[in-house]
Formats: sequence, C-alpha cells, structure tokens
Amino acid sequence: MAPGDGVTAPEREQGREFGLDPGVPAGAALRQIDPAGGQDERGRGEGRPYYRPLWIEEPARKRRLPDPVRTAAVRAVLITAVTLIQAMVAFLCTMAGSWLAFPMVLSSVTSTVVATWGVLDVWVTRQVWNQRNGVVSVPSSTARALRRERRRARRQERSAARSQERIRRRQGRAGQLSHS
Repeated sequence: MAPGDGVTAPEREQGREFGLDPGVPAGAALRQIDPAGGQDERGRGEGRPYYRPLWIEEPARKRRLPDPVRTAAVRAVLITAVTLIQAMVAFLCTMAGSWLAFPMVLSSVTSTVVATWGVLDVWVTRQVWNQRNGVVSVPSSTARALRRERRRARRQERSAARSQERIRRRQGRAGQLSHS
C-alpha cells in the first residue's frame, strides 16, 4: 500500500490494524498510545505506535532427547499404535463372528511381542546413550572425568608441540650472525 495506490488514510490504518500493512511484521498487534501520558508502556513518544508480537518464543523446559533415543521412541510409538489397531480389529472381528478373527488374534499376539521389544529398545538405547555420553547433570558423572582427562591430555600435547617448535626455531637461528 503505497501513498499513490488509491487507498485513503483511514483505510490504511484499518489495514495496519489487521496486519495488512507491509511495514508491519506478520503476527504483530497494534498497541495504542496512552493519550494522557503521551507515551506508551515502553516509553515511546507520541504518535508512534509500536507492534507487539502475538507470541514470544520461550526456551524449552526439558532438553531434547538424543537422536538414537528419539528414533527408538518414535519407532516404539508407531509399533504400539499399529498393535492397538490390530487388537481392536481382532476384537471387532471376534464380536462379528468373522473368519478374519483368528488371523487377527494371531497377528495381535505377535504385534504385542514386537511392541514390547520396541518399548524395551527405547529403555536400552537410553541406558547405552547415558553410559557412552554420560549424564552431565550429575556431579559424579564419569563423562565429566573423561572429558577432564581428555582436556588435560590435549593441553599437554599442545605444550609439547609448542616447546618442540621453540627448539626448532632456536636451532634454525643458531647458524645466523645477525637478526636480518
């Protein structure tokens, strides 16, 4: 909506109110200025409305599951959902007296075993991940001690490399008579 596009000022203000103004970010709401004080809640001057977003991003309360654990959990949920559907179909076929009841009961039993394996897989995958990567929040975490040892070893390697480089530089200057 440019100045020469045939839209009057009140129509433009109404469009801004509904988020149709290209200068207003999508999802922003128009906040009116307090006429008595001359400033809005944030202390901005008269005649300058500001736009408040409809939502504010908040950090997640819990950390995300590690990728292998999340993959196992999604697999377990899908297998469990299919198992429940099979069990319901088996029940309905049994109630209806259908010939499909017996095969569905057999597949439901098999699916139940597979679903149990899927849920146990989530638990085992989580335990393995915790053992390999450590639980950082626990003060006596083995992962923290391992990281500390690795850091110490890297520092020693770097200091040894620096001292070797210093020795090489000194040996290179031993034959020189001047600094140039």
